Amino acid sequence: MKAIKLRLIIMNFLQFAVWGSYLTSMGGYLFSEGYGDSIGWFYAMQGVVSIFMPAIMGIIADKWIPAQRLLGICHGLAAIFIAGAGYFAQSDLITPMFILYSLSVAFYMPTLALSNSVAYTSLEQGGYDTVKAFPPIRVFGTVGFIVAMLICDFAGFQANYMQFYQCALIGICLALYTMALPHCPVSKAQGDKSLMQRLGLDAFKLFKSKQMALFFIFSMLLGVSLQITNGFANGFITSFKNLPEFANTFGANHANALISLSQVSETLCILLIPFFLKRFGIKRVMLIAMFAWVLRFGLFGLGNPGSGLWMFILSMIVYGVAFDFFNISGSLYVNENTSGEMRSSAQGLFMIMTNGIGATVGTLGAQAVVNRFVPAAVETADKVVTNGQAIAEGWSDTWLIFAGYALVVALLFWVLFKYKHDPNKVADIKH
Repeated sequence: MKAIKLRLIIMNFLQFAVWGSYLTSMGGYLFSEGYGDSIGWFYAMQGVVSIFMPAIMGIIADKWIPAQRLLGICHGLAAIFIAGAGYFAQSDLITPMFILYSLSVAFYMPTLALSNSVAYTSLEQGGYDTVKAFPPIRVFGTVGFIVAMLICDFAGFQANYMQFYQCALIGICLALYTMALPHCPVSKAQGDKSLMQRLGLDAFKLFKSKQMALFFIFSMLLGVSLQITNGFANGFITSFKNLPEFANTFGANHANALISLSQVSETLCILLIPFFLKRFGIKRVMLIAMFAWVLRFGLFGLGNPGSGLWMFILSMIVYGVAFDFFNISGSLYVNENTSGEMRSSAQGLFMIMTNGIGATVGTLGAQAVVNRFVPAAVETADKVVTNGQAIAEGWSDTWLIFAGYALVVALLFWVLFKYKHDPNKVADIKH
């Protein structure tokens, strides 16, 4: 393996290890500390900053600061802020914790695009075909995410503030490591793009087309599902410890390890996308993703970490289909159905509708449903009283509501979205 590829593999591994340190476990931690009603705001903040921060940092990288240097600066600042969040979490001060966490994700979210930019530029400088060379490198990002999840779990961090310190430590390591990455010169040509173009706002003219308008609306509706399990799955699975029959089960005590199967599935499902797109077309592939979301939520609602463990495992397996088939096929549809000068803005709009507006509305909406159906522990003068059975039943109702929502979206998409599949358009799809 060439040195440049190895350097990019390490970068991608650390890039997603930072995120994996807390993304799937923070919800469970907040639940355990009595902040269950705030989970939606923590995860929604990722969607809020995703609307504008990547665009701003993209302009800075294009005009003034080389991408690899800006990547290091962003990771350094994100690490400092998340460490600060951990410090205030240790002191049970939720407000300063949330503020510092928000600042951390504001600087972390742009690094998802910056790390891709560094990888593409470095590979091109090395004479590699990015279409062929990048996917095997990117897979190590998912591996890093999984490893960080497992470290957080088996080190005992998933139920306490130490997950933030783990995230900060990896972030500092990556910030320092960026000094070993190839130089990425600024691009004045790309830097000439306006903020409106970077944000994808000029692509709103695509709403003049009924088909594109429907596509973006359904992208937002499906984007509602994206962060729900990240925010609430850990707390849900861990809550089974309140029931004597499940208190000692592996799943109830190691939720992160169980959830990591979702990321394994995601890695494998990426390889299936070209075949499915060529065989069934984008509309059917997106329908498969939508019905996979129905299964994802429904199996959570019906399963348990004991006799129903197989339902949890199946839910983790279908996650790869639900997540990857929607995101990648949707991006491809946008790419195919927009002109060259509008393509980047259209992709930006797709991200705004899904990871921005959709994910933000979804996490806040999910929070409202959880607050309505899942009873909280009751604090008395001398102890905390937990009704494990009521909590389990509340969670079951909650996940089935989410499944019902995904089913309605899928059926409406099936009826309303018209698309004629042309196998020749996707004959050369690679990812």
